[in-house]
Amino acid sequence: MKRTALLTGLALCLCVVASAQDSIDYRPQIHGTLRGKYEYQTQDNAGRFEVRTARVSVTGKVARQVDYKAEIDLCDEGQIKMLDAYARITPVKNFRFTIGQMRVPFTIDAHRSPDKQYFANRSFIAKQVGNIRDVGAMIGYDFNMGIPARIEAGLFNGSGLTGQKDYWTKGINFSAKAQFFLSKNLTWELSAQKIKPDSVGIMMYDAGLTWRCGAFLAEAEYLYKTYAHNAYKDVHSVDVFANYDIPVCNGKKLVKKVSPLVRYDFMTDHSDGNRNSNRQLYTTDYQRHRVTAGATVSLASPFVTDIRLNYEKYFYRHDGIPKVSEKDKLVVEVMVHF
Repeated sequence: MKRTALLTGLALCLCVVASAQDSIDYRPQIHGTLRGKYEYQTQDNAGRFEVRTARVSVTGKVARQVDYKAEIDLCDEGQIKMLDAYARITPVKNFRFTIGQMRVPFTIDAHRSPDKQYFANRSFIAKQVGNIRDVGAMIGYDFNMGIPARIEAGLFNGSGLTGQKDYWTKGINFSAKAQFFLSKNLTWELSAQKIKPDSVGIMMYDAGLTWRCGAFLAEAEYLYKTYAHNAYKDVHSVDVFANYDIPVCNGKKLVKKVSPLVRYDFMTDHSDGNRNSNRQLYTTDYQRHRVTAGATVSLASPFVTDIRLNYEKYFYRHDGIPKVSEKDKLVVEVMVHF
């Protein structure tokens, strides 16, 4: 009788588990982001059309506590790139383990996907100074010690996205990020990262605040980058912006809102960490200030559709050498996310 009761109880438990598992939707979810733009550089009196992003991603679950993501960009500055390819396990509530290829936990602005960006072109922090994707493993944990907080930390190869096959290393790069939700409207973020693109170790530290008040959003971020053995001078970068959403009411409901916005960002002379033919680090981006102003028109539709209108004004030192596409410009971009 005891054995029968035990087997009956076990069978019931299995039925409950199976029923719970069956309630999970295992169907893959397909998402995509398309960004087409026109840019006109006033100093050169020249313009261009560009497909900046053509991302397709697949996400889903293979078990209640196991999910995945695979994302590819068919036109990342004219190249096809695999961006995310990872599996995530959540063995207990609020704890996550992720392994694969991913955006490392570092900075605020660099973590924004194209559909979440506020401006047509990324800040210097997100594009040049702190833009890192890599292959590795990461843990994340949400907790509350008086205030809600989230910690993410991981170890990474340092091989980047394409150099994995025959890449072996005796040193591992790391990255860690902490978010503190000080109130409903105020978030404080701190992060640190070690990378070694070539033979010189690089440490980066980042801090930022994001404040929301109704339709108003303001954010300030600072990044400090230092090179081992003084191989290159320290780098400082700043990104500050504000955005205000204005709802639009009209009969046809074509436009959902209009968002005026302005940004100031700055970076000192910067090296990406790779050496030249003389085996020395060199300046890959010259010091510059930039002021960006414009507006985003959000269309009312089942999916996200933004029209971004920006004007960027650059300020270089007298000895600064602008890159071909780093000059004063007018930008008109249409972004669709589904």
